[in-house]
Amino acid sequence: MDSFLHLKFMEIALEEAQAAYRENEVPVGAAVVYQNRIIAKDHNRMEQRQDPTAHAEMLVLKRAAEVLRSWRLQGTSLYVTIEPCPMCAGAMHLARIEKLIFGARDGKKGAAGSLYNIPSDERLNHRILIFDGVMGKECRTIIENFFLEKRNQ
Repeated sequence: MDSFLHLKFMEIALEEAQAAYRENEVPVGAAVVYQNRIIAKDHNRMEQRQDPTAHAEMLVLKRAAEVLRSWRLQGTSLYVTIEPCPMCAGAMHLARIEKLIFGARDGKKGAAGSLYNIPSDERLNHRILIFDGVMGKECRTIIENFFLEKRNQ
């Protein structure tokens, strides 16, 4: 997949992050792509649902499984605005996604290279190709602005 498509799909994830921001959710957005078509997109909904698993990545994995009628999401790519946490990276591994594309690194909880590297762990039976830094500045800015605004309230 060329860089133009990475940008196109990350823009969709960023639009979802902006929707989360407007809803007072931590602004993380995600999309699952299969055969160059978005089959699922969503954003964090933890506050709305009072559900600790309602991360953007978890929601799009569930929806993609419904669309494809399979929990095995082979051949899919997951775009997310920030590096996944251990829970989300583990779910991606279990779902057997092919590619993970994210914008900003997460030095506090990142599980795709920052603190842990679940997608590339050779002890596991499936590896995920990782592309990071796609629209990294924009993805980092929305998160930073959200938490700056929270601290100043």
